[in-house]
Amino acid sequence: MPLCDTLIRNAHIMDGSSGEPSVGDVAIEGRHICDVGSASDYDAQQVIDGSGHVLAPGFIDVHTHDDTNVIRTPDMLPKLSQGVTTVIVGNCGISAAPVQLAGVPPDPMNLLGTADVFRYPTFHSYVEAIQQAQPAVNVAALVGHTSLRNNHMDRLDRAATAAEIERMQAQLSEALDNGALGLSSGLAYLSANAAPTEEVLALVGMLAAAGAIYTTHMRTETEGILDAMNEAFRIGRQASVPVVISHLKCAGIANWGRSGEVLHALDEARAAQPVGCDCYPYAAGSSTLDLRQVDERVEIMITWCEPHPEMAGRTLAQIATSWSVEQIEAARRLQPAGAIYHSISEEDMRRILTHPATMIGSDGLPNDPLPHPRLWGTFPRVLGRYSRELKLFPMTMAVHKMTGMPAARFGLADRGLIKQGYCADLVLFNPETVRDTATFISPISPAEGIAAVWVNGVLSYREGASTGQRGGRFLPRQSPQI
Repeated sequence: MPLCDTLIRNAHIMDGSSGEPSVGDVAIEGRHICDVGSASDYDAQQVIDGSGHVLAPGFIDVHTHDDTNVIRTPDMLPKLSQGVTTVIVGNCGISAAPVQLAGVPPDPMNLLGTADVFRYPTFHSYVEAIQQAQPAVNVAALVGHTSLRNNHMDRLDRAATAAEIERMQAQLSEALDNGALGLSSGLAYLSANAAPTEEVLALVGMLAAAGAIYTTHMRTETEGILDAMNEAFRIGRQASVPVVISHLKCAGIANWGRSGEVLHALDEARAAQPVGCDCYPYAAGSSTLDLRQVDERVEIMITWCEPHPEMAGRTLAQIATSWSVEQIEAARRLQPAGAIYHSISEEDMRRILTHPATMIGSDGLPNDPLPHPRLWGTFPRVLGRYSRELKLFPMTMAVHKMTGMPAARFGLADRGLIKQGYCADLVLFNPETVRDTATFISPISPAEGIAAVWVNGVLSYREGASTGQRGGRFLPRQSPQI
């Protein structure tokens, strides 16, 4: 009789491919899946009855800002509790490495924490810190364009010089040599908005030879979104590099209803080059408080504030009224601060979420004291609300958007599928009860219906609680298959 560490019996297996589920068993030996199908003859140290539950590959959160948290808070409960087994960090142009700060971290690098958490002058030192911390989830990392700019420029409201770009290229090269997935940009932010396309191309042009990827928080997500998409596609096309549009949306009330033309532009590009996107399942975004986004028609809630910390949890309208000033003036007084912007159309969000090229990314901000509920609720919300209840897509497709698709897009070898020989990143959930419980009022709340989570074969979460066992690893780059 063959031996294994864990045997999960009688589960509905959704293998991450989007194919039809099958009832069967999965055997785990060490870090890997050793059998799939009928494995009843195994002698297992632990047997778990999966009857009435779905067994899926562990979810891959393709858009996170967990860069420093995977080291500082390695239990990673906001992600583990919703079935996430891998986080991709370094998005929106901001990464924890390689970074050398001259003072306070510039906006939006401050989303990753205060100056003392930026301890990784090289990408190699960051990888070593992850390996030493051994977080509960796997970590794959992009290098942020804004972080590179910060390292070599005296101010960020201008284009980089040729010499500065050369120094950025040297740091990017070191990161790629040590397993970085590729480069991310955050061109919408003032810390990178002055960078011309040519500056970005000078860095993205290094990625093709390494088999790396380019992701972008585009120059704008409002009225000029089509031009911003075209810039992203042109960069990828000229560099022969796959492109992922981060948190694709039609932001701002004047931009509502344009998801059809936005997705048409995406499809036109997909026909000619490798492109994709990610999306979070909420009609509200969250970032730092940006004066350019203040619109009195939009509800804006303050999540943190350095000069007035007591204002966290109040809306900008309420604060402006209490101070007897316009909202724009109140926003000036509050900076630096964080904010949730209810500036997205639910209909547009659903259309983008449903698109076959869309992956799921939380874009959660773990350092916000009052975070957007997407930090704790993204993946069960897709499964429960948008698949089971609203039937936007079958649950097999929901799982594929969280597993097989992102594993292929980002080149995460031996992950994203339930397949013999693949790493045992797995989540067991109840398809009838899985749901998010985090709300904008009470955002720190774990999901319901997540029965068990394994990371590299380690049972890390079971029946609403961490087991205290952490099996996460740093995942170096493989070639993406977008």
